[in-house]
Amino acid sequence: MTVSVDADYLVVGAGAMGMAFLDALVDHSDATVALVDRRHAPGGHWLAAYPFVRLHQASALYGVASTLLGDGRVQELGPEAGLQERATAPEIQAYYRRVLDRLESTGRVRFYPGSEYTGGTGFRSRVSGREYSADGARLVDATTLSGSIPAESPPPFGVEPGARVVPVGDLAGISHAPRQYVVAGAGKTAMDACVWLLLQGVDPGAICWVRPRDAWMINRALVQPDPAIFLGMAADTMEAAALATSPDDVFLRMEERGVMLRIDPDVRPTMAKTPTIAQWEIDLLRTVGDVVRRGHLLAVAPGRLRFADGDVRIDSDALVVHCAAPGLRPGYRPQPVWQDDAIRPQSVRIGFPCLGAAMCGYVEATRETDDEKNSICVPTPYSDNPTDWLTMQVAGSVASRALGGARDVRAWADTTALNPGRILPDRAGDADVVAVVERMRAAMGPGRERIAALHAEYA
Repeated sequence: MTVSVDADYLVVGAGAMGMAFLDALVDHSDATVALVDRRHAPGGHWLAAYPFVRLHQASALYGVASTLLGDGRVQELGPEAGLQERATAPEIQAYYRRVLDRLESTGRVRFYPGSEYTGGTGFRSRVSGREYSADGARLVDATTLSGSIPAESPPPFGVEPGARVVPVGDLAGISHAPRQYVVAGAGKTAMDACVWLLLQGVDPGAICWVRPRDAWMINRALVQPDPAIFLGMAADTMEAAALATSPDDVFLRMEERGVMLRIDPDVRPTMAKTPTIAQWEIDLLRTVGDVVRRGHLLAVAPGRLRFADGDVRIDSDALVVHCAAPGLRPGYRPQPVWQDDAIRPQSVRIGFPCLGAAMCGYVEATRETDDEKNSICVPTPYSDNPTDWLTMQVAGSVASRALGGARDVRAWADTTALNPGRILPDRAGDADVVAVVERMRAAMGPGRERIAALHAEYA
């Protein structure tokens, strides 16, 4: 027997995007919502993340619009003293539980954990097997940007008999130190693994890093919830772009201004997903000298790494650490948020998906037609390389103008800490803020014009 659920919306996915959308929708409408997730609690991939992970950006810029993650604390100790706090995975899990408690307290949100979406407006409990249907509800598919993490996906390379391979999360529980660690992956997860090993006292010479590509990364010191800092980074970016002669030259000029960082100054990065990283992490990562750049790893065998152009010898006791999950869903391309079959929250603000999803929730609550909603919230792509970065910036300009044309959306965004560029009234007359706003306004036109020209030439 199918149980009928009375709700205006069926939201599938209680991760960052689903929670940000739901929070804004509920706070600006009288909608009732059934929230479904296959996991046992809200929080998405944070429930399975490796135990030593921290949020890569300032806590204040992540989460939902109504509730600050953390307390806005500035770190006083350690290598990031002076920067905003970054939450741990347990802190983020607890945060989303508090957010859900608040939403459920309205009496208009009901959470169905451990449940699988079955299509249409149906879902099934993975625990009891009971079938549910929210007939008449509008579907919100908050899984569009869902990716994969090592804990939940097998390695994208073969594992031959006798080879020792573990997902990155298992590092914290090992009981026998191998003679060599082989970290497989080029992204931020692999960097986190290397940094954690080094902080535990592992000798840099005992780490082999299989890094198919080198990456450009944003300096975390500049991605802070302070308009003088964040808008200064935006001005630097546009000033650098205005003078650039190629996609690579844009990044080299941003590097000169301290916006972009790379690990090896002698290797030109080809990856530009641009996660945030701190200089102290870069300094640690540079101590790892055994870096294998042979393309993607095909297979692991006892004592050997197999690549298309041949094998690389490793210690017979080596432990291979799987950090090679793709993260963002492979093949993702922006699509209209509002479609006939579902609402699909996406990033409509470059680099800040939680803010984008919250904006989509606010617009859903305050607008009547899907056409109008789609005209305000224009999804932006993600970048993989410097040329993609140009594409993302061109699309971001379109999205920014669309959002900027809706005054109430812009005013609402200025009320939430998720917005890194907001200027609170007590900072509006600050000399540093005034100066950086003037810089940004002067640089925005030439920067965007040059980015568009380079995009037309290289894309």
